[in-house]
Amino acid sequence: MELVIFALAALGAVAGGVGIIASRSPVRSALSLLLVLGCLAALSLLLAAQFIAALQIIIYAGAIVILFLFVVMLLHARSGETAPNRLGWLTPAGIVLGGLLLAGLLGTVWARDGGGVASVGAEFGTAEAVGQMLFTTFMLPFEAASVLLLVGIIAAVIIGRPEPASPTATGTPRRGVEARKR
Repeated sequence: MELVIFALAALGAVAGGVGIIASRSPVRSALSLLLVLGCLAALSLLLAAQFIAALQIIIYAGAIVILFLFVVMLLHARSGETAPNRLGWLTPAGIVLGGLLLAGLLGTVWARDGGGVASVGAEFGTAEAVGQMLFTTFMLPFEAASVLLLVGIIAAVIIGRPEPASPTATGTPRRGVEARKR
């Protein structure tokens, strides 16, 4: 039963990945991303990582995909708009590479003793185990990621704010074209 669920989730993830790349509509790409994230949550459940699966659904599938859809809607993306297909060769190559990846994963699962997935500890994937690993073993990468995110937020605020009006040679603020025409 686990192998059937794994195969369905893996095929769904690959199909969603191809849909993200091949779709010309940004809304369809976001929905394909939702499919990929849902399949990854199912794969996390197969690995007995319930906390990771819940975070995958709540944070990525919920918040991030909704954020993408809001950005698309705010940019007034029309459903009739099409982007030029400059990566037409990439879709068949992605399908072939995805098939090879799936074949390798299935070969790895079948090559194990008994044909099953390797067992992990009972606490693997729980909130306590994730927190313990995050704040002990992976403390430095966690803090580095938080500093990197902080730098990115500060850079986005600096880049996004309007430029201040630069004074002219007389020391008064520069006026627009309309003020010069008067």
